[in-house]
Amino acid sequence: MSVDTSDVSRETLVRPIGQLSKQYLALMAAALGAIGIWAFFYLQQLQHGLIVTNLADWGSGGGVPWGLYIGAFIWWVGIAHGGIILSAAVRLLGMDRYQPVARLAELLTIAALTCAGLFILIHVGRPDRLVTSVLPAWPTRVQWSPLMWDVTVITAYFVLTATYLLLTIRYDIHRLRDRLPHQLEPVYAVLMLGYSEREDAIVERMVWWIAFAIIIMAPLLLHGGVIPWLFALLPSMAGWAGGVQGPSFLSIALTSAVSGIIIVAAAFRRAYGWEELIPVEVFQGLGKWLGFFGLIFLWLQLQQVITGIFAAPTTLQHATEVKIATPLYWVAIGLVLLAMLYVFACSLRPSLFRIPVLVALSFGVLVGTLVEKVLFVVEGLQHAHFQLYDGVPGVYVPSPVELSALLGTVGIVVLFFLVVSKVIPVVELHAIESAHEEVDDA
Repeated sequence: MSVDTSDVSRETLVRPIGQLSKQYLALMAAALGAIGIWAFFYLQQLQHGLIVTNLADWGSGGGVPWGLYIGAFIWWVGIAHGGIILSAAVRLLGMDRYQPVARLAELLTIAALTCAGLFILIHVGRPDRLVTSVLPAWPTRVQWSPLMWDVTVITAYFVLTATYLLLTIRYDIHRLRDRLPHQLEPVYAVLMLGYSEREDAIVERMVWWIAFAIIIMAPLLLHGGVIPWLFALLPSMAGWAGGVQGPSFLSIALTSAVSGIIIVAAAFRRAYGWEELIPVEVFQGLGKWLGFFGLIFLWLQLQQVITGIFAAPTTLQHATEVKIATPLYWVAIGLVLLAMLYVFACSLRPSLFRIPVLVALSFGVLVGTLVEKVLFVVEGLQHAHFQLYDGVPGVYVPSPVELSALLGTVGIVVLFFLVVSKVIPVVELHAIESAHEEVDDA
């Protein structure tokens, strides 16, 4: 079912490009400030090494070698995967209601994948280690190394998404060019290189097949496959191994991605008066998907807790008991549960639905899913099956250096949307085209 955009003009689509408000400048300053804070701490890490974090190597300093960096990497990848799955579903399954937020989801995917890659770069300590370690090993390790498959799949995924985005942007720029700023004409000239209207039909088929590939890859290779395999195939870490990790990772990805799209769409709707372009019905639909994916997330968490505390191997039982005794874990579960209950309550009584409440709950879901992923990584390492480091003292608490990286990547995503919204339409022309096609062509 589609939403009624019959009153929306093409000028509405390019409104973000032509407007510059104090709020926009303030948000840009905040994003740059967040990136600056991260850059300051990251320089400390480059100068002194990972010792400035709380990430320690087993045996010498205690604690865990993986922590917030890897947890945040999984979280960002999940947001990216879920975002592009939603966009692909719009094209492939005819979910026209969500057409106004499809490109926002694609842009969120690009930004989130970039941040995920940054966390790998940060986690290895020095950027040159990717060149000296990962790249030379790729040809001989890709056949059997989950980490190499991880890098390979994410790279392929980035290329697919960027291609997907570029193909659809060309169509829009061609038809909106007279409404776009002349100062950016060189940028548009590059984006439109070789374009002719004859390619539109071909592009439509290409986009359909890319969407098809993304939908197929999502459960098999992306956040339902390679990345959970990276953990699930390691039985030495309590809580990591097991067939439930694939669906669990995918449910978290979809839950967090829908939350991210709700927040981004609500921000643009409020900033540019897009009440008619992104009507309430879109948020009500996204809210229902958030409730559905949140329910699956909670159900899979229950499965892991039940199987972890009843007659499980000793280390798994201990790791699970520690996890459920950690208050932060229940805060994470509670944030997702709260969002799910609100959505279900709104289904029974629609008058309860408020976009600001849904946005606030979406922020909570993002925090909850991030906490769950960090705890998942850390608990598995702290309760490994092998006994070699049992006597080594040390606990893990994220350091200011790590927290600054999280802040910096959030700033990067905000800055990305602020810049992109001044260059291209962040809502596809197709979202309103059916209502205006004949008029504009005439």
